[in-house]
Amino acid sequence: MYTCPMHTQIQEEKPGDCPICGMALELESVNKDLPEENNELKDMTVRFWAGLAFTLPILFIAMTGIFNNNWIQLILSLPVVLWAGYPFFKRGWFSLVNRQLNMFTLIALGTGTAFIYSVVATLWPEIFPANMLNDSSVHVYFEAAAGIIVLVLLGQVLELKARSQTNSAIKALIALAPKEATLVNDDNSFEQIPIEHVKIGDLLRVKPGEKIAVDGIVIEGKSNIDEAMITGESIPVTKTVGEKVIGATINLNGSLIIRAEKVGSETMLAQIIKMVNEASRSKAPIQRMADVVSGYFVPAVILVAIISAIVWGFWGPEPKLAFAIINAVAVLIIACPCALGLATPVSIMVGTGLGARNGILIKDASSLEQMETINTLVVDKTGTLTEGKPKVTRIVACANYSDNEILIYAASLEQASEHPLALAIVNYAKAQKINFKNAEDFES
Repeated sequence: MYTCPMHTQIQEEKPGDCPICGMALELESVNKDLPEENNELKDMTVRFWAGLAFTLPILFIAMTGIFNNNWIQLILSLPVVLWAGYPFFKRGWFSLVNRQLNMFTLIALGTGTAFIYSVVATLWPEIFPANMLNDSSVHVYFEAAAGIIVLVLLGQVLELKARSQTNSAIKALIALAPKEATLVNDDNSFEQIPIEHVKIGDLLRVKPGEKIAVDGIVIEGKSNIDEAMITGESIPVTKTVGEKVIGATINLNGSLIIRAEKVGSETMLAQIIKMVNEASRSKAPIQRMADVVSGYFVPAVILVAIISAIVWGFWGPEPKLAFAIINAVAVLIIACPCALGLATPVSIMVGTGLGARNGILIKDASSLEQMETINTLVVDKTGTLTEGKPKVTRIVACANYSDNEILIYAASLEQASEHPLALAIVNYAKAQKINFKNAEDFES
């Protein structure tokens, strides 16, 4: 299902544009089949760089006065306004037709007015009053129209990159799930099947070192399970017959037979992915307030622009028409509430995305906003606060052994084990640059 990032009530089965604001619809839930490349980000990036390439010469001409020819500026600005800025005019038109005024309304009106005025001044300068002419030409504002379009394109690129980062975090969670499972058939033979084909009640074999395919219950075997991706605790949990196991956790040393109890979207990992997805698209209270403010703000700005044009047109200094248009356009552009419309959604998307990559799951946008007022944090386990990896802090030797001897014997025995405590001892020994002894008949 595809939805609009600004109007979440819009939902379509196929990709397209929002009928209210014209923005490209996005997948409501990120999945493993989503292309790595964001087509809208790619399109906006190309438009930005192309627009910038044409806008820089326009700005140079306007600021320096060198080659100050209106026709050159017109030719250079055509691809910027008509092609690079096309998405904004499209969204602005949608907003007017649907009476859903937003920041694109102001962008389209401001840049469109400046461009049309400049085109008319270039093609038919003779229709303007004589006091507006300078060497038979009228001052134009191609650089304002092109410059604003390029700046807004830059904002769109940054916003889309922020969304892509969130999607990447969700894809990283999806990648935790194994792709296949080992099915135990009725004749006790084993068969590799895709994870999507696992059904509730299926018996699955989990070999040492493998990820557990789905949430289930142990019906045969005993092993240590690394559940750090769920709990944050590095110490493995011993699982025996009758105990539950979680999909995507790692079976360390023993062989298990489990019965699938939750598959597909019902597994704990799938629920976590769903939570992160919903959090990235949820609206914080302050964002809902911004939407309400925008509904009144945009019409008010348009009204002020009209009043400004009238006042300068009737009572302003000569050339009155030029001042009227310039100031009306200035009001439309300067008052554009880009930050009002983008700051909160982008902050939420980046916040939830960064949280997901660092193992912090944020339930929704309102929870993220409330964190600003939190002054006390209560945690239930040390693994939540630490690196989640044990390490040796000191050695206490007994009897006639030295600290170094104890370390040599312990590390020599532990170097063949994959247990986190063994790894901590071995790493400490390596840091002390000890010489390991050979351990024979090792059994984990």
